Amino acid sequence: MPQTLAARAVLLDMDGTLVDSTAVVERLWLAWAEPHGIDPETVLRVVHGRQGHQSMAIMLPERDHAINLHENEIMLATEAGDVDGVIEIPGARELLEALQPFPHAIVTSANVALMTARMQAAGLTVPEHSVTAEDVSASKPDPEGFVRAAGLLGIDPADCVVFEDSGAGIQAGLAAGMRVVGVGKHAAAHNPTVLVADLSQVAVTPTATGFEITIS
Repeated sequence: MPQTLAARAVLLDMDGTLVDSTAVVERLWLAWAEPHGIDPETVLRVVHGRQGHQSMAIMLPERDHAINLHENEIMLATEAGDVDGVIEIPGARELLEALQPFPHAIVTSANVALMTARMQAAGLTVPEHSVTAEDVSASKPDPEGFVRAAGLLGIDPADCVVFEDSGAGIQAGLAAGMRVVGVGKHAAAHNPTVLVADLSQVAVTPTATGFEITIS
């Protein structure tokens, strides 16, 4: 049965939600982890949805965080220059086009350069509004990014719907008091409000007070 969510704004994660960057993310992070002797399973469990310096802090808890911040800058620049294999999540282009008349924003753990590089590589237009790594003091699963985006758009958090794929992102959206559409097979384990395999299952319909998101 189709499910419908009334909304006044949509907040979209990027990696794993609008663009599939899994191959490059995992390739670069596994290469970073190898000299530290961190097993691949741990790396893949930690890095998705978080800012890089937070992932490093979780995996190397005794290390000076200044080193994490420095290496994260290097990682971000490397990622922005390596978009081989980055593609659109099915339905992303159509969803972004459908949201054009309505308040919406990207909320990503990437910085502006990386967000722009990956969206362009996937053939997607970057929305007018975004909250990136430069704009927050705390990474997902902290809700700061989503709360900031709601404020930027002038919409109450309860009227926002989040699209997220990762556990950290889903936790952040729920903690912000928002409903969350989980995207992809891994999202189900983190109890989103509703679940889709990809964005081709999503339709947007105007209403008198905003719009409705229908999940087929």
